[in-house]
Amino acid sequence: MSAQKDRWVSSLVFLLFCASSIPKCGSASLQQQPSPQHYFGGLEAGKTSLAFFSPTVSPGAQPFLEQIESSAEALQDYGVSVVKVNCPEEDVSRYCGKENALRKAFLFRGDRLIREFPTDALFDVNSIVANVLFALLFNEVKYVETLADLKNIENVLKGKSNMVFAYVPATGTAEHRAVMEAAFVYGTIHQFVLTTEAALLKATSHDDPDVSSARLLFCHCQRATEPGQPCRRTALAQPLSLLNIHRHLKLMGAPLVTEVAEDPEKISTVHLQLGLPLVFILSQKETYEADRRTAEFVAWQLLGKAGVALLSRDLVDLNVLHRSNVALKTPDEGMPIQYLVLEDTDEVITLVEEKNKVKQIQEDEQEEEEDEDEKENNNQDIQDDQVVEAVSRDKKRELPLEQILVLTEENFHSSLSEAARTVVLFYASWEAVSLAVLRSYSEVAALLKGTPGVLLSRVNCWDWPGLCSQENVTQLPTMRIYKEGQQSVTYGGMWGTEELSSFILLSRVSCPLKLATMDEAEGYLRGEFPPELSSHHHHTSLLGVFSTATREAREAFEEAGSILSGHVRMGMYFEDDALALSQKYSVSPPALLLARSGGRSVEGIALSKRSVQDMVQMIRYELLDIFPEITVPNLPRYLQLGKPFLILFSAGDISQMESEEMLKLAKGRPQFVACWLNLKRTPVGHGILRTYFSTAPPLPVLLWVNLHAGGQVFKFPSEQSITEMNILSWLEKLQAGLEIPSSTLSEEDWKPPLPAYDFLQMMEPSVPELSARPGDTPAQRPPKNPGGDTAGGDAATREEPSQESTAEEAGSPGRGLRGTAPRLAARDKQGKRHGEL
Repeated sequence: MSAQKDRWVSSLVFLLFCASSIPKCGSASLQQQPSPQHYFGGLEAGKTSLAFFSPTVSPGAQPFLEQIESSAEALQDYGVSVVKVNCPEEDVSRYCGKENALRKAFLFRGDRLIREFPTDALFDVNSIVANVLFALLFNEVKYVETLADLKNIENVLKGKSNMVFAYVPATGTAEHRAVMEAAFVYGTIHQFVLTTEAALLKATSHDDPDVSSARLLFCHCQRATEPGQPCRRTALAQPLSLLNIHRHLKLMGAPLVTEVAEDPEKISTVHLQLGLPLVFILSQKETYEADRRTAEFVAWQLLGKAGVALLSRDLVDLNVLHRSNVALKTPDEGMPIQYLVLEDTDEVITLVEEKNKVKQIQEDEQEEEEDEDEKENNNQDIQDDQVVEAVSRDKKRELPLEQILVLTEENFHSSLSEAARTVVLFYASWEAVSLAVLRSYSEVAALLKGTPGVLLSRVNCWDWPGLCSQENVTQLPTMRIYKEGQQSVTYGGMWGTEELSSFILLSRVSCPLKLATMDEAEGYLRGEFPPELSSHHHHTSLLGVFSTATREAREAFEEAGSILSGHVRMGMYFEDDALALSQKYSVSPPALLLARSGGRSVEGIALSKRSVQDMVQMIRYELLDIFPEITVPNLPRYLQLGKPFLILFSAGDISQMESEEMLKLAKGRPQFVACWLNLKRTPVGHGILRTYFSTAPPLPVLLWVNLHAGGQVFKFPSEQSITEMNILSWLEKLQAGLEIPSSTLSEEDWKPPLPAYDFLQMMEPSVPELSARPGDTPAQRPPKNPGGDTAGGDAATREEPSQESTAEEAGSPGRGLRGTAPRLAARDKQGKRHGEL
């Protein structure tokens, strides 16, 4: 009975493979229904259909319609029909309302709704078939997130059934589809288990797996008869495709060791039929038990690579040397069987694996030649791979977005007046970086919950490209703060939760903050801030002191404050007694007072700069720490100085003595950046040291690195203690050319692999408002602004919200165009970039 069932499964898989590979005459096509009433009235019990509802077919929906129509043929093989239901204009029911029309697809079994899919999750045929089968096989294919869940399933299956465990980096990919199609056929024979958790893949692997590639393991739980006995696992060595999965499961279902009692030339097993060699262990009656154990051991080692048979010399007359103990039969026609004398099982395994290795090298060379032509087209896929992987790994965790207001073309301008400050995140729901930033933004919303005068909101530019174009948003994600009656401020920093929340909190107060009395100014320097800043922690505060005679410097300072708003805590004092305040710190107006470490140290600096940009640069420079700890977020600020780095790498916090000696060097702002890096807090430092040295030096290690001139790396002698005198003596030798560099860095520029996307241009090439045109810049077509001002900024760029929409803009087709993700996802490898189901 099992043999008949196995033959039936093999035939069905073969037919399915052929059905998905061979063009068909009269194949299935997209069904049309004139109205929801016709569709629901014709549903039959037990019949499955995938339906989407559309009032009209806009140009932006065409790519989605093409993909959904192409999937109708594949889904018909699984008894699923694909239906487009037309919505009359007056129909505002659940399925035809603007919330769902052309934004969701619905899977029905009979008249029962099984699953809703956002259309951006159905971006090509693979994603459509994979997600539909995933929903239909919800009870047959178990999804797990932790190692404990996987082991629980294994324990239940022990002694009863085997398990097929698959990891895919993201749902909706070609690999996900292959697993689902295999589960549709083999789900009654094996238990299928799926995960997208990279941590779980690593926990089930002895090596360090590539989490960006799909992987499949066959778990032999049926052979584990004892509760404490683990399920052996055999990995699929080939790329994860339906044909390779079928091939792998056929091999796993074959007998571990076949006992042979006839001429080996006449033997044909499933391994030979699938192009794998067959290893014969030659046996005799006196050594049968030992030979059987040997054959089983070899079979486990070669599982999926070759078959193993036990050949009895007593039953077969072999005209070979009596000392021959192994025979090898290859699938190649006309090749004779090789009879060999091998010393141990390792030689048997090496014999097979080396033959496979030669064959694999030949196949890889052929694939490389074929892939060479596609490299130029696919190079875009190398961008943001780590972000995509992170988003794919976390996509099952639902983001808490309840505190974030969703903005559309209808409510955008009215919502800006609801709070003193409205924070708007412009993003695209299908794009990996946007989704990563949206997670940080949701954490910011939780931190700032209940903060008066601040409203957090978001605009999905895929849904509302016309609105994003109107607001001059050309790169995603973009975050802006809109203040009533003022220009909007665009955020230009890191996208971490701490950096975003700091920017929003600092933007709540005026920059610079005007202080009215001497007590207020001195309290500000001591760290006594307004209530809006009470929860914000910052190392340094800055106070500008001006007399009535320094009006020009004061106005430049105020303009610099508006540019640095959200990034710097700045105060300003210009009362009659300003001279007395500044003289306490040995300076005269105009001057800057820098309060470091909560006011324990105040430094006075004469303000000689007069232009706004010079003042901005000076403030940024003075706010830098004298002896900073280098981290990923702050490294760009110090690199911009263009100075060499004297950097101390440490396995943890540096000692007080080392800190004091390095601080002596740093005071006075020398022509280098004295700094340190904690490898525990910034583990990327390990990679930096590996770049500098072939073997990592013992820590702590002090290095001189000149990234801007020559890229030479010098190592401070480890036998010397880290003191100011020793370091200065060493630096003199460096300048005299008496030291030999430990390494020299490449002169290659550190640039992004590709230029940034202009997302709106890609989304709406047919709409003039969203196309890049020569000579058409925001300065030539400034949007309307209640404040009536225009300004440019440095770190914080000024943008002006448009408060009006013309009739032409309101009728723009931009909001209904939803073809971006399908269009971008049409590339062969784009499935790896999709991170949202």
